[in-house]
Amino acid sequence: MESKQARILMVLTSHDQLGDTGDKTGFWVEEFAAPYYVFKDAGAEVVVVTPAGGKAPIDPKSESADAQTEATERYYKDSDAQALIQNTAKLSAVSMDDYDAVFYPGGHGPLWDLTDNQESIRLISDFVKSNKPVSAVCHATAAFLNVKDEGGSYLIDGIAVTGFSNSEEAAVGLTEVVPFLLEDELKKRGANYQRGDDWSAFALQDGLIISGQNPASSALVAEKLLDKIAKR
Repeated sequence: MESKQARILMVLTSHDQLGDTGDKTGFWVEEFAAPYYVFKDAGAEVVVVTPAGGKAPIDPKSESADAQTEATERYYKDSDAQALIQNTAKLSAVSMDDYDAVFYPGGHGPLWDLTDNQESIRLISDFVKSNKPVSAVCHATAAFLNVKDEGGSYLIDGIAVTGFSNSEEAAVGLTEVVPFLLEDELKKRGANYQRGDDWSAFALQDGLIISGQNPASSALVAEKLLDKIAKR
């Protein structure tokens, strides 16, 4: 399959509360924008969904000046892309059959509403059963934590996976705010957790599972995903 024919589902968080801090969270703009444009520039069709549908919440910190990249600047000039974020479909309304792959952008929101979400768990399981790749970046690899294979084992048991590291969480001062430390939980599920330096681009592919460590890794995950689709 040529990547230009790909139809990719992007699953964003609907969660906008950063624990009990009173601060807002959501998805990280770069982690949507960078892969979105990798996909679009390759000719792929992209559909965006959230658990609740409607407007997906943006983490305000991802809109700060020091978090901007070429991809985010492109997003802020792109009314079509912004319209996708304002009007997402519901996760429950989509079927794996209609897509070649799925991508989960991060931000802290997924820790709360995509880790135990049964519709998301079922969707990822369906993709893998159909030999279609699943991908996530940063905190969104939490979406893999509770997915099990047909034998009842955790999907990521024995699989090379990355995600936002404990040291990166400490660096942003949220170790005591998040519901769990992603690096620790990935290891508890038996994953072969790997990482690069803090804030460096680092992505892994192990079979159908593709993961990235942090915002800087987003485009790399998207490129690996397109390559995997093309080789199916």
